[in-house]
Formats: sequence, structure tokens, C-alpha cells
Amino acid sequence: MHSDRFRPLVDAKGPFVSIYFDDSHDTADAAAQLDARLRDIRKQLEEQAIDGAVIEAIDGAVRAAHPPVGRSGRAVITAGDTVVLDEHLIRPPMATILRVSELPYLVPIVEHGMLHTTYLRVAVDHTGADISVHRAGRVRTENVDGDGYPVHKAKSAEGHEYGKQHVIEANIRKNVREVADRVTQLVDETGAGLVFIEGEVDARTGLVSELPERVADKAVQLQGGGRAAGTDSSEVHHEIGQAFLKRRLAAIDDAAQRYAAGRGTGLAVEGLADVTAALRDGAVDTLIIGDLGDVTVVADADLAMIAADADALSDLGGAPERTLRADEALPLLAVATDAALVRTDERLTPADGIGAVLRYAENSSA
Repeated sequence: MHSDRFRPLVDAKGPFVSIYFDDSHDTADAAAQLDARLRDIRKQLEEQAIDGAVIEAIDGAVRAAHPPVGRSGRAVITAGDTVVLDEHLIRPPMATILRVSELPYLVPIVEHGMLHTTYLRVAVDHTGADISVHRAGRVRTENVDGDGYPVHKAKSAEGHEYGKQHVIEANIRKNVREVADRVTQLVDETGAGLVFIEGEVDARTGLVSELPERVADKAVQLQGGGRAAGTDSSEVHHEIGQAFLKRRLAAIDDAAQRYAAGRGTGLAVEGLADVTAALRDGAVDTLIIGDLGDVTVVADADLAMIAADADALSDLGGAPERTLRADEALPLLAVATDAALVRTDERLTPADGIGAVLRYAENSSA
């Protein structure tokens, strides 16, 4: 998972509240269930003496977002009383996770979050398209109605079809090009990572063929959905979730292969001591996060120098002023150095629950 989406957290000032919960809308009483979850979150925050402004900011952000369709999770992180991160998750956590800490907690997003927080949904037919831009739980919709007409063979008074096929085909191409131009513009404006296209097969494939290569490479054709009224959104939501899951698994697989290839060559390290050293040096390309439990690390005042323990930090000339949870500090330091983040699965079992693929060998002069 690219870390640029987390950059605002690096410069934000804590304390941080990190919350992950089930935000599914797959039952008739979904709104009532959300109310109950928010009441429970409010109670937990009040028990930890969190300021009322923070609680209201969290509640307001959740309620203001466009509700998901089907099974979904939610991640909200605040710094002070400002919501710094607010995302839907592909899968909800097993139980609500709530942390109040000196640093934000990012691991559940790495495990359950979408690789791209901004994406497009395009329901296309021969007359135009309905386009929605999805960004951090917010949805903006618009319509493209092409000027090409007619797009179907007309019938005479006697019921016989008439009209030249090449004219109809030219009108369809014109409309599809208008949709392609708008989709391309939106991708360039928003930085969308994926474009989900729904509709009849010929409409979908026609649109993809009109997109420039840089946008076509982001296109995913869906089997469900379409522009017609009454389309089943739950099927489309499931397909989108599966597409994001497939890409997350591919990212893990890529990290696993690079990690295996790098071991013994100086291009991969594992264990708390070696990973913290690589992070200090800015050498980490991809941080591989496993189960760190309650392990802590120590750091100086501004997190610029970090080590596995106080003795190691002192040997580096640093003052161990802060003791931090490793599962919070290491991912945030990776973000600060533009490293990618990957959650482990059965293919990756690094020592101490932490590993890294490096940008260059530690003994390199690069």
C-alpha cells in the first residue's frame, strides 16, 4: 500500500484517536446498528476522558459520509479535534478497535483498506454514462449525455426498421468518445487509481478502447450493474471489493517475492533491531508488518532517531525520550520516508513480526 495517503498524519500533532469498526449496510436496520456502534464508541471515548469536540468531530464525519453498500468497515483517525483520515475498508474488523495514543495506529488500514482511496464508477451505454467519483467515503456523481442520435434503428409506420447502420454506429462512437474524454479528465484531476466500468459488454469494451492507455490500464470491467434503473448495487459492490482484494493480495505476493529474493543479499532485513536501523537510514522500500503485539521501541523527541531499545539509541548518540508502541511508530516512520506498507500473511513470517524490503543493500554506498 502506497504511503502518500498517510502523509498528513506525519506532520499532525497528537494525541491521536484511531478507530476501526463495522460500518456495514447490508440489513434493513443498518442505520440503527450504526447509531448503536457510534453510541458505544462515544461511551468508550468518554471513559478515556476524550474532549467532547473530538467525539463530535468523529460522529459528524461518519454520519456525513455516503453510506457503503453491503459489508464494509470504517477507519477514522483524529489529531486533536481534527479528522485527519476517514476511509471505508474492504472488510470490517472482527470487533471495534479504538486507540488513544501519542501516534496514529495504521495497521488495520494496511490489512483491510483499499489500495486506492479514490476511484471512479462508470455506468455506460450507447447514449452516455453515469459517473461517480468515490473519494474517502464521499461520492460525487454526474452524467454524460452524448450528442449522437439516433443510436437505435427506427421503425416506419408499417413496423419495418429503417435507417443506415453506419450512421447509428458513428453516433454510438461519438457518444462513447465523449464519455472517454470526461473519464480521462476526471482521472487526471482526481488521481483515481481504478476505473470500474459497468454496462452491456459492447458498451464497456467500446469505452475501454477509446480511453488513453494510461487510463485504460486502470479500467476494471464489471459483470454486474449498468445504467438501467433498478440495477442491483450489492452485486457491483461485491465485485469492486473483490477487485480491491485481488490487488491487495497481488501487492503482498510481490512483497513476498522481493523479500525472499532479497534475504542474504542485503536487500531484505527482519527483526526489530535491523528494521529500525533501516528505517533510520531511509533505506526501506516496503515495510512488512506482522504481529508485533505490545512490543515497544524508543525514540528521541522528534522521532528522527529510533531504536529497538534504550541502549541501542544511546549508542547512536540519541536520548531515549519516548517509549512508543512498535506497531504505531514503525509504520509512521515508514510513511515519513515514503516506504510502502504491507501486512503479512502466511507467506511472510519475519522475525519479531517485522521485516522490510530495502531500496539498496545496507553495505552499499548508494
